[in-house]
Amino acid sequence: MKVFSFNRRASGRMALVLLAFCSVVLARDLDQDEALRLRQQGVILPLEQLLQQALDLYPGAKLLEAELEEKHDVYIYEVELLTGEGVVRELDLDAITGQLLKDKED
Repeated sequence: MKVFSFNRRASGRMALVLLAFCSVVLARDLDQDEALRLRQQGVILPLEQLLQQALDLYPGAKLLEAELEEKHDVYIYEVELLTGEGVVRELDLDAITGQLLKDKED
């Protein structure tokens, strides 16, 4: 009787596939209609308000991208900025409270 055996390379690939799948399942991009509905219902803060907060952290920065995501039942604005020094920063802001959750170089 042969027992299944996996080599390390195959099991490593499987782990990467599962990780990618789980990260997709755990984060969901919201479209503009859903974002507008949540804003009108008072569930989330206006993007403009939180965008200004993000830009105040990096004076002279330019907005590259902003999107609203839902991760683990939390609404998050993901904002990418290009700083005056030419560095791309990725910031995650809680869309309900405005709290800065992440600020990293991208």
